[in-house]
Amino acid sequence: MGTAAIRTEGLSKRFGRVVALEGLDLSVEQGEIFGFLGPNGAGKSTTIRLLLHLIRPTAGSAWITGVPVADVERAHGHLSYVPGDVSLWPQLTGLEILTYLGNLSGAVDLAFRDELVERLRLDPSLRARSYSKGNRQKIALVAAFMTRPDVLLLDEPTAGLDPLMEAEFQALAREAAARGQTVFLSSHILDEVEDLCHRIAILREGRLVEIAALTDLRRLGSTVFEAILDGPAPEFAGLPGVTAVEAIDGGVRVSVTGPPAAVLARLSGAGLVRLRSREPTLEEIFLTYYEATPAQRDAVAAAHGSRPARVDDGEGGAAQ
Repeated sequence: MGTAAIRTEGLSKRFGRVVALEGLDLSVEQGEIFGFLGPNGAGKSTTIRLLLHLIRPTAGSAWITGVPVADVERAHGHLSYVPGDVSLWPQLTGLEILTYLGNLSGAVDLAFRDELVERLRLDPSLRARSYSKGNRQKIALVAAFMTRPDVLLLDEPTAGLDPLMEAEFQALAREAAARGQTVFLSSHILDEVEDLCHRIAILREGRLVEIAALTDLRRLGSTVFEAILDGPAPEFAGLPGVTAVEAIDGGVRVSVTGPPAAVLARLSGAGLVRLRSREPTLEEIFLTYYEATPAQRDAVAAAHGSRPARVDDGEGGAAQ
């Protein structure tokens, strides 16, 4: 395998006594769509700022396509960046901004740029001051993809986009990966990460707690059984492997790690009418790493039922 698209060794950042990132060892391969997850203060934005060399590490090193990130001119020649909150020159039109950014990079396929503008349904003739948040985000996405960089660093890239444009973004990300580009995606939209990413890293309090393919994470997680019962739900206290129990309409939902024989026997003895098993969603896997309370699980599940699940991050402070 060739040079990793992104590599970090012992990457750490402290702000005074606050540990924002501690000993991050990471390798992201060329052509990979890599998900980067974590709640408020986990260190996701800090990691991206370190990769961009916007801040300097307290310890450790990082490379973009083998180039030290401290060599900003060379490293930035291999990447594009999209933040979650885009600021633009208010007096310039969208086309003028894209032309300016394209001239800075020096390597833009104008036909491809125009295709991106059309696919994202952006009106480039308007001045930036008239753009909504979603349209400012579209400008940033066009600017990032139009240079076909080796690495796309995307920090909440679909903030402000409607579901149709989120789907178009996903198509663009898959096409980029198919061309051999690397997509590093920090997102709170767990459905998006689940649909897109080849591998996922989970941060907690500045430390990497898991990194694996989604299929491997599911194998490490629970199996979820949803049972419809002809009678009251039985007790599951003390049964091996039971990690969560919640009532559902007409029955019970039980999450189990390891062999489920004891749980299935208990359900069978409680007037089992129908049983469905499934792998845990990314949302459920993610919550297990943060010891969510039942109330928190219910709140996220309720949000998940009506819109893509988002775990609030608010990484705007220095401690990120």
